[in-house]
Amino acid sequence: MKKVTAALIMHNGRVLIAKRKADDKLANKWEFPGGKVEFGETPEECLIREIKEELDIEIIIDSYFAESVYTYPHGTIHLMAYWAKWISGTVKPTVHDDIKWAPPEELPLYDFAPADIAIVEKLTSGL
Repeated sequence: MKKVTAALIMHNGRVLIAKRKADDKLANKWEFPGGKVEFGETPEECLIREIKEELDIEIIIDSYFAESVYTYPHGTIHLMAYWAKWISGTVKPTVHDDIKWAPPEELPLYDFAPADIAIVEKLTSGL
């Protein structure tokens, strides 16, 4: 099982979501940005590194939010989502086709990757 992280980055009451590229395994699906935990790395360290690589911004991890385990045809992932604060840089997507700042109540309108759906559901359950 692969360990994967996701950042929940809020700005002006909206959360950052990213659309996977058309040639990706999960083509055109929306997700919370993040990535695979590498050997010897904590999930928090992974998330800071991945967000710098994917969006060219610096974040700090605030707190753990939720997790999801999902089995895709290509393998099972354990997705861990964390609240994160954007502290510097300008958001520039490097590995996604699009990004959006979405109001949390609108997240169910987006076609999320299956592993991210449980995170969306928990995020929107109290609205």
